[in-house]
Amino acid sequence: MIAGELRSKVDKIWEVFWTGGITNPLSVIEQFTYLLFIKGLDDKQTDLERNAEFLGIEVEKIFKDEQQNYRWHKFKQLSAVDMYDIVSKKVFPFIKTLHGEKESAFTKYMSDAIFMIPTPQMLEKIVTNIDQLPLTDGDTKGDLYEYLLSKVATAGTNGQFRTPRHIIKMMVELMRPTPTDIIIDPAAGSAGFLVEAGEYLKRNNEDLFVIKELKDHYNNDMFYGNDMDRTMLRIGAMNMMLHGVESPNIEYRDSLSETNKDREKYTLILANPPFKGSLDFDSVSADLLKITKTKKTELLFLALFLRTLKKGGRCASIVPDGVLFGSSNAHKDIRKEIVENHQLHAIISMPSGVFKPYAGVSTAIMIFTKTGAGGTDNVWFYDMQADGFSLDDKRQAVDENDIDDIISRYRNLENEKNRKRTEKSFFVSKDNIVNNDYDLSINKYKEIEHEVIEYDPPKVIIERIKKLENQILEGLDELERMV
Repeated sequence: MIAGELRSKVDKIWEVFWTGGITNPLSVIEQFTYLLFIKGLDDKQTDLERNAEFLGIEVEKIFKDEQQNYRWHKFKQLSAVDMYDIVSKKVFPFIKTLHGEKESAFTKYMSDAIFMIPTPQMLEKIVTNIDQLPLTDGDTKGDLYEYLLSKVATAGTNGQFRTPRHIIKMMVELMRPTPTDIIIDPAAGSAGFLVEAGEYLKRNNEDLFVIKELKDHYNNDMFYGNDMDRTMLRIGAMNMMLHGVESPNIEYRDSLSETNKDREKYTLILANPPFKGSLDFDSVSADLLKITKTKKTELLFLALFLRTLKKGGRCASIVPDGVLFGSSNAHKDIRKEIVENHQLHAIISMPSGVFKPYAGVSTAIMIFTKTGAGGTDNVWFYDMQADGFSLDDKRQAVDENDIDDIISRYRNLENEKNRKRTEKSFFVSKDNIVNNDYDLSINKYKEIEHEVIEYDPPKVIIERIKKLENQILEGLDELERMV
């Protein structure tokens, strides 16, 4: 999360949009994103030029020779009127057709993008303020994005609230994507999970861009995301491209409908699907209803994960607590399916304040592998109490943070076997889970140590009270004499 001076600068830019007449939060984010994208292209071109000079090779060109005045560092020096003229008439059409005739996600969802900034003076203010933002650090850029998205007033009304960046990062660290993975988020939004998976791969694989097959896979066939909001699809596609993925497979699609034909296609799912509301049976894929007969989106998405993962594919998904202990047949059926027919690895219980200020729902992270042949033996539970931020609406940074401990323990599960159920983490056997009707809530298994307190016998306490009462009476008598 961003704070202090950077937050103030972003708020100032937001205020410029607001006072200039762009008051829809998603529209502000879109226009803000377009300009961040334009600046990012210039920064990327500068990096390419430096690398080419250092290596003595030909420069890869985003901007042709005749398009050099489209670059951020060029037009930001122009007068307000000239800047507005070139950005609105040249630069914006340029980014809309950046991929030319290619059938990329970016081309598809930029086709109906509109440049909405109404005046040269307003554009000049925004460009000047964006130019002062420290955007060279990928984490800062991601945190800025999260902060912008947190401003969407409608967030949470349709289950579409944003996943905090540090939670996304933790889930990616737990799953450790590989250069050959095929990764999907079926409710991608701004593509936060996909971006972080890409950044993890870049940090941990030196050969990623050296081996041609891996580089091509990374840029074209690794990342997939579905969403039903074209604005979010545009933002997600730009977010992926700004983070170096040339052709992300971002699709306009209802992941739960019959139109989604994906089956055994992906090796890794990272998701925080919407879990508010119910759907009509008619609008849900029949394949999913075979796994769990329900209208609840949170259960249907788990069924979708099982259908679309390849054998051996892994999943880390945020689920509402109700999925873990719900007593309906549908709830029990999906839990039984995962425990009996696949391999459930972990349930990480998160505090309810993680999604504040726009939701106070209690959630957990469910981690499993699709096997089709069982494999659940012992399930690892962790009782997460803190995520580095206060659990109220303010979400201010605090010292308490379990995230590093969660990652460390999960990567060393051999050391977890002898932990007691009174500790933060512990194993629960499959037999124990089956005997509890496949209940996966941590409170079902966690034991609380009660400290034994020995009190004095009642007669001793009564004598002590009498003594105190006599002292009070003596004090009152003394006060009365003084009056």
